[in-house]
Amino acid sequence: MEDFKKKSGSNDVNDKEIVFSKSIKAGKRIYYLDVKKNRKDELFLAITESKKIVQGEGEDAQVSFEKHKIFLYKEDFEKFITGLQQAVDFIEEEQGVHTRRDYNEIVEAEKNESSIVVAATEEESKDSGIISIDFE
Repeated sequence: MEDFKKKSGSNDVNDKEIVFSKSIKAGKRIYYLDVKKNRKDELFLAITESKKIVQGEGEDAQVSFEKHKIFLYKEDFEKFITGLQQAVDFIEEEQGVHTRRDYNEIVEAEKNESSIVVAATEEESKDSGIISIDFE
């Protein structure tokens, strides 16, 4: 998704104009931060969480997206940011600070989970001369 996009003018009153958009990929979720204009040309922030849901397996799998939205208006920014920072601080005090590196390591570990299992299995079976590969 583009970091900045501007829609052409629209006469539909329900269609809000997006003047800025930023997407944040986080595992199975994507967060969209969209700055929109209302009918009075006032800017507000629409935060959308989109989570991919896969039901079934193989060719019968059905993919859908579960979405949740929050609309945040300019007059509430300061209170929202203060509350968000307090919540983040609380989590960091309770569970420690997670750096960007920690998050990247978690994502890489999830991607390489099956290769880690394969490597461990091969290492264990060197003594017996048998190579067995388990996929989870």
